[in-house]
Amino acid sequence: MKSKRLMLALSALLLAACDHPAPQAAAPTATPPAPAASTAKSAAQFQPPADSSIPNDDFGKQIALGREIFIDPGRYAKAYVGNQLSCENCHLDAGRLAHSAPLWGAYPMYPAYRSKNHKVNTFAERLQGCFNYSMNGKAPPLGDPVLVALESYAYWMSRNAPIGTSLPGRGYPKLAKPAQAPDYARGETVYKRDCALCHGDNGQGQQAAGRTVFPPLWGAQSFNWGAGMEQVNNAAGFIKANMPLSRGNTLTDQDAWDVAYFMDAHERPQDPRYSGSIPATRTSFHDTPDSLYGATVNGHLLGQGTNQP
Repeated sequence: MKSKRLMLALSALLLAACDHPAPQAAAPTATPPAPAASTAKSAAQFQPPADSSIPNDDFGKQIALGREIFIDPGRYAKAYVGNQLSCENCHLDAGRLAHSAPLWGAYPMYPAYRSKNHKVNTFAERLQGCFNYSMNGKAPPLGDPVLVALESYAYWMSRNAPIGTSLPGRGYPKLAKPAQAPDYARGETVYKRDCALCHGDNGQGQQAAGRTVFPPLWGAQSFNWGAGMEQVNNAAGFIKANMPLSRGNTLTDQDAWDVAYFMDAHERPQDPRYSGSIPATRTSFHDTPDSLYGATVNGHLLGQGTNQP
């Protein structure tokens, strides 16, 4: 009963946060950030349909299944998942929330060329990459019912969105480089103050009643070195807009960069594209100052991977 009560309480917190998302502040420039109200107005230019409008027909069943997979892939797509994360951990409010890579901002932008794999990707191929990297699993084959359901959900959510237009609130905010280079020690201070309560002292996350309610941020149950969140700039933008949960835009930009660096300076599962050489894998796939793969932090060469929690 205790674990069930904890699950209900934490679920209520998550739902409350998603029902009342914090407005997104403008990315820092030479002038002060724009007022939160103006950015909330721009993000509201597109609103995805309410879940209650999912049609009650065979296509609606696929949409609803896609939503269930998105929220709980460990249950509905178990064969393809290799960690304790869900899609909703990085795409909040079941993929609806602006500034947390919402589905309605992504679906209309595909097919698209991606430098990550040096080819034009369909949306289904983009979803395959999420399973390979963020979920540390294996990609469902094209045409698999899991991909069909997820793509149906994304298509439905994007109804009336303009094709090929980058909508306000798409992706994660792009933060300007901080005044000071991101720092592990400062990031650890921010983490202990603002993140550890939910994500655990060692980044292990929290579970209740057998389900993850706050995701692990590093270690064997987190995203692997091939995921986009391993890049400090991506993590900083997501954190700034959305964290702590229900209190987005309360951290300073410097705090967001520092805690993103701290999070990404921990070991996690190996990049599936690993060639047998950390330097060669970095050269091929992580050749950017925003990736810590192949960097040495606190005497540890990052990119060795881990099979331990």
